[in-house]
Amino acid sequence: MITREKIDSLHGYDVYDCTGDKVGSIGAVWTDGAGEPAWASVRTGWFGLGESLVPLRDADLQGDRVVVPFEKAYIKDAPDVDADADEPLTSDEVVRLYQYYAMSWDGSARTGHTGRSAPRHSRGADADDAMTRSEERLAVGTEREPVGRARLRKYVVTEQQQVRIPVVREEARIEREPVTDANRARAVDGPDITESEHETTLYAERPVVDTEVVPVERVRLGTEKVTEQRNVQGRVRKEQIEADLPGDGPRRIS
Repeated sequence: MITREKIDSLHGYDVYDCTGDKVGSIGAVWTDGAGEPAWASVRTGWFGLGESLVPLRDADLQGDRVVVPFEKAYIKDAPDVDADADEPLTSDEVVRLYQYYAMSWDGSARTGHTGRSAPRHSRGADADDAMTRSEERLAVGTEREPVGRARLRKYVVTEQQQVRIPVVREEARIEREPVTDANRARAVDGPDITESEHETTLYAERPVVDTEVVPVERVRLGTEKVTEQRNVQGRVRKEQIEADLPGDGPRRIS
């Protein structure tokens, strides 16, 4: 339950529905004939451009948020009421709201407006008999939201590689050496006539394949900001003034 002592602190509080979904923020509060908080306008939609009224009778104040026993979509479909008017709600407006929210009404629950957190222009004539004309403008901004996730994944593939490598092998060949004074002693060493054989081992290289792991590069994920232009649109209201002058028809001032 929200008491009258909390009325002035409600402006700007976030409103959450019965499912925990955020509906919007409070823009204005109306009290009943006893001065207790009765209704609150909730700014909904993109950038809070729309407003809906929700009853505070069964609302609960939890820290800096107001929790109401209705769903967000139901609140947004509530009957249209001029939430910008600096006046109490009319009987017809109260009846439509009570009927929509299935609340009992005894006909005496006329509500008074407590104002907003920021002053607004008067809807009537000023002291100098001038009339202020106001209009709404789109309040455009941006919000940051996740649109995707990027990840790096490393996996192993096997491929065939071919490398040419030189290999060396030995081949036997006959070498003849004439007998000279330098090698005569070795040539005549041993028996004059004999049988013998001589054997030599031939060697050859063969390719040997092995693998080794070497680092070749480092890869990381980075982000860059790309700016693009997008069009947004919304409905805005503006006031127009008509002047009725003697001897002249209605004249619109816009």
